[in-house]
Amino acid sequence: MGALLDRGRPGSRTTPDEAVITPPGQPEAPPVSAAIDAPSPASPATTSENATSSAGGSTLRSPRAWIILLAVALLGLGIDLASKEWAFRTIAGSPVVVEREQVLAAGSLARLIPPHPPVVVVPKVLEFTLVLNPGAVFGIGAGKRAFFIVVTIAAIAFAGWMFARWTKPDRGVLHAAIGLLIAGALGNLYDRMMYACVRDFIHPLPGMKLPFGWKLPNGSTEIWPYVSNIADLFLLIAIGVLLVQSWRGGKLPRVDAAGDERG
Repeated sequence: MGALLDRGRPGSRTTPDEAVITPPGQPEAPPVSAAIDAPSPASPATTSENATSSAGGSTLRSPRAWIILLAVALLGLGIDLASKEWAFRTIAGSPVVVEREQVLAAGSLARLIPPHPPVVVVPKVLEFTLVLNPGAVFGIGAGKRAFFIVVTIAAIAFAGWMFARWTKPDRGVLHAAIGLLIAGALGNLYDRMMYACVRDFIHPLPGMKLPFGWKLPNGSTEIWPYVSNIADLFLLIAIGVLLVQSWRGGKLPRVDAAGDERG
């Protein structure tokens, strides 16, 4: 009784760890300190937000994403330009110097390449032969150099937009694919700006004919009549990876009239 009376006196204090008197027939209440120290359960919305922030976020703020993109783009560009220099220095037996003024003045670019036998890497599978291409991939659109320069710059800008707005920080494969896309575009853009044409030398499946006498739209009966370069290879790989990702559900975000993004 003395202890109970002391609790009601002025100046007396009750600590959180002191027992609480519970009337008979009711469950005993936990100590106040236990209720204070017990962690509150996280709501589903909070858990979802945490998971999204850890897996998503801004790709532009991800050092890892930037490292993959820039490393692949710069390494790919270096490989493409180095391979073209090597090809035009060695494949014809003597160095072939390509000058912009000669290309612009020449009626046929084939005259600027000395006759030379192809270098057989794997018989009937891969050969190296020098070709100057005034068009785009596979020689499409010959003579439209200014048009392809503008298209290439637009493609590089679009690749940067995909990197920033379409990918997530943890999608390293997509970052590498976009890096290959930029490398291929820059490699051929460099040639068009410096030489007014694109230097090609890779000829896969040389001499292999289409079955049943079929012909391609250009009239060729070969399975692969085109001569290309490493930049074209990078472009094809990048486009293939991006298409596969799109088919698997990673669609590009759409923008409505109000400017809001929708998945």
